[in-house]
Amino acid sequence: MTKPSLPDLLHAAVSAVGGTERPGQVAMAEAVAEAIDENAHRLIQAGTGTGKSLGYLVPALAHGERVVVATATLALQRQLVERDLPRTVDALHPQLRRRPQFAMLKGRSNYLCLHRLHEGAPQDEEEGLFDQFEAATPTSKLGKDLLRLRDWADETETGDRDDLTPGVSDKAWSQISVSSRECLGATKCAYGAECFAEAARERAKLADVVVTNHALLAIDAIEGAPVLPQHEVLIVDEAHELVSRVTGVATGELTPGQVNRAVKRAAKLVDEKTADALQTASESFERVMELALPGRLEQIPEDLGYALMSLRDAARNVISAIGATRDKSVHDEDAVRKQALAAVESIHTVAERITNGSEYDVVWYERHDRFGATLRVAPLSVSGLLREKLFEDRSVVLTSATLKIGGDFNGVAASLGLSPEGVEGDDVPVWKGLDVGSPFDYPKQGILYVAKHLATPGREGTRGDMMDELAELIEAAGGRTLGLFSSMRGAKAAAEELRGRLDNPILLQGEETLGELIKTFAADPKTCLFGTLSLWQGVDVPGPSCQLVIMDRIPFPRPDDPLMSARQKSVEEHGGNGFMAVAATHAALLMAQGAGRLVRATGDRGVVAVLDPRLATARYGSFLRATLPDFWYTTDRNQVRRSLAAIDATAQADGT
Repeated sequence: MTKPSLPDLLHAAVSAVGGTERPGQVAMAEAVAEAIDENAHRLIQAGTGTGKSLGYLVPALAHGERVVVATATLALQRQLVERDLPRTVDALHPQLRRRPQFAMLKGRSNYLCLHRLHEGAPQDEEEGLFDQFEAATPTSKLGKDLLRLRDWADETETGDRDDLTPGVSDKAWSQISVSSRECLGATKCAYGAECFAEAARERAKLADVVVTNHALLAIDAIEGAPVLPQHEVLIVDEAHELVSRVTGVATGELTPGQVNRAVKRAAKLVDEKTADALQTASESFERVMELALPGRLEQIPEDLGYALMSLRDAARNVISAIGATRDKSVHDEDAVRKQALAAVESIHTVAERITNGSEYDVVWYERHDRFGATLRVAPLSVSGLLREKLFEDRSVVLTSATLKIGGDFNGVAASLGLSPEGVEGDDVPVWKGLDVGSPFDYPKQGILYVAKHLATPGREGTRGDMMDELAELIEAAGGRTLGLFSSMRGAKAAAEELRGRLDNPILLQGEETLGELIKTFAADPKTCLFGTLSLWQGVDVPGPSCQLVIMDRIPFPRPDDPLMSARQKSVEEHGGNGFMAVAATHAALLMAQGAGRLVRATGDRGVVAVLDPRLATARYGSFLRATLPDFWYTTDRNQVRRSLAAIDATAQADGT
């Protein structure tokens, strides 16, 4: 039997989802197939509307080897598992003569734990051991959530938190879930045979395509204990997010509250002397943290160093002691022991890491009005880790609508541990970049307007001229505005000011769930939606409800961001341009994602307005503009108002 051709398979899959084949999608599918066949690596930029999911799924399914697809957002995971994969498998089945299996796999804490549900969460000593369902009053929000979770446990097939609608608070979910460190293990747990997390792992072992998230991919790479099944092909979608997700997983933290909880959990399981040593170390650490000022610690202060060494040593002794004792008087001893061990091991790991003082780590204090001080440690770079763990023994395809920064792939490639394109060497993963373009005609569908006449934004204070500009643009557009602000403070200030000046309804992120806000925004063209970072990537509203996207300023990282400033300094010490490699690249990625909210379909028209003159006047402005979609560019404020009014008039004439 002849092997079905890739174009025939792609045609069948696209027809099945009711789509249209596009040249970029075909080019992408061919590149993915070539990478898999050659066991090679590809970075593929596929603009909005390309249909990139099918562009990688079809060649991956056709090849027949096991594939892991890692995404950053829940929305894309759901789309893959609930829509794209079922339809694609059905469409390809007649030609492939087989029906590839697929499964979703997440970290253990995403699944309901039956042991925790039925036996209760081990509580701190002074709270006593009680049934958390009885303790939470049925009329409280927590009580209602817990009762609903208990009912849901009887009917859910997956135990996956994301299948529970509406969702519950993190506090409620923590009562019925465990981390991988707290888990008893299927063989020791009375509910092991029914465990939702174990069932998900078993399904993943049998699947041809495993859909997961960047965080689990990072855990799989960092912790050495394989979480994902063996696979020959890795596809990383939304790959522009990968470095920040991996950094998040590789970041450790210590707080006095966290240490105190660990002390209480361990106290009932070890002798008094060992428990007292951990208690004393905890008090010493708490005293140091009371005086902590936010900022990077290039050298560990002496008092903090002593406190961390005491914590490390006391935690090590507790870990040894817990492992050597048994106490049948403790209710549900195995679970209590496992939770205590997890808490103390976490403290030992972070205290030891900071005490060891690697030159590749950045350590800093953070302070919150409500929660007090936190001590954090994060890798200066994850590029070496990614180069070593990601690109060995498998073909890797990284794809996103935003991978070319300033016009080429090398910036993103460097953050992933890759050398510039075309460079070859013994330990250098070789890769090729491909930009398959977009089906949209950006110069005809959109305008990039930079308000060159405005004052340069300062760090603090209101920008009266910007508020006037914002109001005039929204009036010209008839509403239909997504306002993307670099801080929540800026979004709130703009919403408060303009609610008093305009008749248009203005929605503000945080005043309702994001899903509800987007639904309301999409339903009423006169409405505006203001928000911050998560909106830069989370809004997909095709059509006339979003015809003006406004960015208040270039979203550089804060100058006092300890990790970003440390990374910038490191680049400079190695002879590079730290500002361009770190701050400008960070801003370019966010701006490209933000600008991508405007044109989501072939009929969309509109304006991206940047209220920061530096995009037109600064030397780095051309680098940032080269990362954005190829919109028609202007700094003429009158021209842009006329264009917005014309777009609004057309939408009104069409009845929207």
